[in-house]
Amino acid sequence: MEKSKQIPDPIRGEKGAKTKIPHNIERDRQNPDMLAPPETDHGTVSNMKFSFSDVHNRLENGGYAREVTVRELPISDKLASVNMRLKPGAIRELHWHKEAEWAYVIYGSARITAVDQDGRNFIEDVKAGDLWYFPSGIPHSLQGLEDGCEFILVFDNGSFSENSTFQVTDWLAHTPDDVIAGNFGISEEVIASLPSKEKYIFQKTIPGLLEKDKVDSPNGTVPESFSYKLLEQEPIVSNGGKVWIADSTNFKASKTIAAALVEVEPGGMRELHWHPNTDEWQYYISGEAKMTVFAADGHARTFDYQAGDVGYAPFAMGHYVQNTGDTPLRFLEIFKDDHYADVSLNQWLALVPDELVREHLDVGDEFMQTLCKVKHPVVKFEEK
Repeated sequence: MEKSKQIPDPIRGEKGAKTKIPHNIERDRQNPDMLAPPETDHGTVSNMKFSFSDVHNRLENGGYAREVTVRELPISDKLASVNMRLKPGAIRELHWHKEAEWAYVIYGSARITAVDQDGRNFIEDVKAGDLWYFPSGIPHSLQGLEDGCEFILVFDNGSFSENSTFQVTDWLAHTPDDVIAGNFGISEEVIASLPSKEKYIFQKTIPGLLEKDKVDSPNGTVPESFSYKLLEQEPIVSNGGKVWIADSTNFKASKTIAAALVEVEPGGMRELHWHPNTDEWQYYISGEAKMTVFAADGHARTFDYQAGDVGYAPFAMGHYVQNTGDTPLRFLEIFKDDHYADVSLNQWLALVPDELVREHLDVGDEFMQTLCKVKHPVVKFEEK
């Protein structure tokens, strides 16, 4: 029987039993390592998976937005996320947040604008593979270009909600007309057509050439670009895939969020490692994966991921991410920090005395010869 038609059961060897009551077969197929966990899983570990497919979607004339926050994934108290789609010409209106906003463009292109506290402005176009970052409190806008766009937003507070942002139309709708008129030095008749509520996402025509949209500011442009072309930098390449890293060392504006885009070939995995500075938030862009998180004290749990899923690995907890499909796996690693940092298990063992490793692991020369003093973040199992 084809794998896609098999009915999964919670059985591993002689353990478990066939399910006798109705159950969500498609969900069980997506989570084989939850239904029948590997023998190495043990103890109670918090949930570290949530799918954008399981959240409420806000539909607007120009697109949609849906979010995964600490309410959906309680362990993610440091970072929240939004999946947003803008049709060609659609505008995510002028707004700002208490939180910083980081983004990765997955599809299409957009025009982004911002103005900082010193009156310096920023107007640029971004495309698939590009990032942007707006510091907390900085007003900005987004608009879809020829094919529209779709992107992942990450905010540096797990309790953030996209539905609770500061929006210019919402503000003016809740400010007396005489105050608005006085602020701009105009009559109340001039502002009679102001919107009575927020616009949020709304449809307009595709903007013209970028150069025609540029606005000269007497104070100039922002000193550090709010956008970054991630895929134009040289990736870290190892025998199982590639990694692109963007943090405040190369994307200068991104002061509170660091990130890595990871590509894992079939048969490969993101090596056993942990992060010594903060939690890791993940978004799976394409492919299939599984991750086991080691929580110390003999506790470990394995999760399965597909495109559109959010994963999580708490601070200092050991983990790996394995490509379980037959196509390349791509996912984002996001950190609430100004720099990216990880500790490789392989590199650690290679940089301490050999005898110390042998005494700990009861291994011989064959194992010791596999240790590498240079970090290889993505590895591929080589059959002999």
